[in-house]
Amino acid sequence: MDTLLRPWRPDDAPVMLAVAGEPMLGRQFTSPIDSLAAAEEWIATLTARRVDDTAYTFAVLDDGVPVGNVTVSSVERRHLTGWVSYWMREEARGKGLATKACRAVSEFAFAELGLFRLELAHRLDNPASCRVALGAGFQPEGVERARLLYDGVRYDTETHARLATDRV
Repeated sequence: MDTLLRPWRPDDAPVMLAVAGEPMLGRQFTSPIDSLAAAEEWIATLTARRVDDTAYTFAVLDDGVPVGNVTVSSVERRHLTGWVSYWMREEARGKGLATKACRAVSEFAFAELGLFRLELAHRLDNPASCRVALGAGFQPEGVERARLLYDGVRYDTETHARLATDRV
């Protein structure tokens, strides 16, 4: 994980601000990232979630530069589960980085966090994200109808899961 993933740092705020300005990626944030201060605050929130043991978020690096994000969130200790999510900047897509990052964060979640089951979902109209999930060893489990709402439009999602015992 050392050369592919690392925690987001305060000095990554300009990258985070640029990401939030990309049309498809701005939706990934639960609050607007419209200034450097907002980006710094978002990164501080990611750090706090790590300390609280609720989410572990990493910058995905390409030649040392953050070009994406991968997270294990909704860490639930009773059932040893977590939720994986990922995004890549447009210029970094198609290089296999998302699949490698998803695999790496899964191994981290199993080995370091002691989780047993990881889940993720993607919109049905996003076949690239499905390829990432499958390539990282996540098996399809079913479709959730009208799960997401963006700009007044509802989207179906496909849920995938990976277990610590799965052979990948």
